[in-house]
Amino acid sequence: MKTRFLYSLSWLLLLCLPWQLVAQTEAGVPAAAVQTSVVQQELENPLFLSDEVLLFKLSMDVKAVLKDRGDERSDHQAVITYRNADGTEVQEKLKVRVRGNRRRDPSVCRFPPLQLNFSRKTVEKTVFGKVNKLKLVTHCLNNEYVLREYLVYKLYDILTDASYRVRLCQITYEDVRGKRKTVTNYAFLIEDNDVMAARSNAVVLPEELRIRMDMADPSSMARVAFFQFMIGNTDWSVPYRHNIDLLHTDSLAAPVPVPFDFDYAGIVSTPYASPPPELGIKSVRQRLFRGYLYQEEVYVQIREIFNSRKQAVYNVYQTSQLLDRRYKKQTIKYLDQFYSTLNDPKDFYNTFVRAGQQNQKVKVVVKGLEK
Repeated sequence: MKTRFLYSLSWLLLLCLPWQLVAQTEAGVPAAAVQTSVVQQELENPLFLSDEVLLFKLSMDVKAVLKDRGDERSDHQAVITYRNADGTEVQEKLKVRVRGNRRRDPSVCRFPPLQLNFSRKTVEKTVFGKVNKLKLVTHCLNNEYVLREYLVYKLYDILTDASYRVRLCQITYEDVRGKRKTVTNYAFLIEDNDVMAARSNAVVLPEELRIRMDMADPSSMARVAFFQFMIGNTDWSVPYRHNIDLLHTDSLAAPVPVPFDFDYAGIVSTPYASPPPELGIKSVRQRLFRGYLYQEEVYVQIREIFNSRKQAVYNVYQTSQLLDRRYKKQTIKYLDQFYSTLNDPKDFYNTFVRAGQQNQKVKVVVKGLEK
């Protein structure tokens, strides 16, 4: 009874959310107006509209940053240096902070993900444009895995505009104390969540609002569930907002889920990724459908989306010049298996329809997410 009441309350709050956004004020300025003025500037930023690898040097106290991985972390002074198209050197001061959850653990990642905090007053004249904070996914263990995860974001971007844009970077890390060797590795930037939402004329719902999977927009929810199955990812949850953001447009529209963080996906296959025991699978490469049952018209729509974009999906890997040849071959085979299941009537029913029915009846909660 208590759970049902909380979900009902969440839905009521969801319906009222647009009015709350307009009504809430900060220093006399409506929250919606604050978002419009700030986010609109970042929407015009060309940073994420290019597939060219962004080259720059990040100078900081590397030891101090790498050691600062606790729950209470500090900002560290840093400088980014790069060259303009005409060869002119540009320097931009900023602050960096270690971020993330699992990848913050030194036993998982030798080099953790970072948050780059810029000054709006000066950064807009640089290649980064009108930004304030950017998430940086670093090489963690080596370049191979960060490249693989970067391409998963590009995959989902093929299927919908309600997705996170990313920009591949090649970063030279310089220790300002001169005690560590200068190294160069790949990484990628992720656009701010408010900017991602604004591209869909939406806002990101607060995590405190507990929204069930069946309360999300059916077509969008099915797209996410099928995509996660395609890449072999079970590390996500809508109600516990684990690696999922929910976009809200207006009081009459159901939320649209947007996935992120794909390092536990089978298609990425990081050495530290393993599925939770509650799911009953032995490897992240073993696919498991975690969606629900959908109307027939939704299944038709999903098949159309994935099949019509099939060549574009394959091209992400076939045209990449950065991936290992063996991995590319392995991934093409992995995608072949997905499309075979998607388009075989019997396999489709057993894998998606029947599994969706079962998921709706028996809801598996992964230990740790309920906290």
